[in-house]
Amino acid sequence: MNNNTSLIWNIVLSIAVAVLFFLHFSGNKSETGAGSDGGVVAGRRTVYVQVDSLLTNYDFFKDTKKALENKQFQLENELNTKGRSLQNEVAFFQQKAQTMTPDQARSTEAQLMKKQQDLVAYRDQAMAGLQQEEAGKNEELYKQIRAYIEKYNKENKYEYVLGYSLGGGILFADKSLDVTQKVIEGLNKEYKGSDAGKAAADSTKK
Repeated sequence: MNNNTSLIWNIVLSIAVAVLFFLHFSGNKSETGAGSDGGVVAGRRTVYVQVDSLLTNYDFFKDTKKALENKQFQLENELNTKGRSLQNEVAFFQQKAQTMTPDQARSTEAQLMKKQQDLVAYRDQAMAGLQQEEAGKNEELYKQIRAYIEKYNKENKYEYVLGYSLGGGILFADKSLDVTQKVIEGLNKEYKGSDAGKAAADSTKK
């Protein structure tokens, strides 16, 4: 997909540029922080998720990206087919124009102009619809990740779950605080059990 309709680009803007998933549980500040993840050192109540890796490995994101790319591909093919058909009509008109009466030529030219305008309008409407669908999927993706992070944190009691990405605001992150894989596994497990996940799995089998 092009830059204007890139799901990866949009979601990195909405998540990675924000630098972190900020989750603060004020009622748990008195606890020592060795949560359910044994690899987290006592007293450390901040962990992070690698945003790029999360997006690359989250099945919902992969399925959505693939579906949108397929729709983009189909739309481009349809527009190319209609565009070639119109070009053929224009070429035929140019060949026959000298044999037409002025009224016939003006009428045919007007019809061709109308077809061109209709094609441009159809293209713009279809692209706008695709971008709107993409924006909805971006929002759904963010909500899913945020909801799972909140659920995950109820068990682990972290003060902060940061979103780490190359070039972002976090310059260094201790690998012992990386919970990316656990979050990916949890998200994929929930997605696999959802209606959308089952539908995607069925379409893949077909």
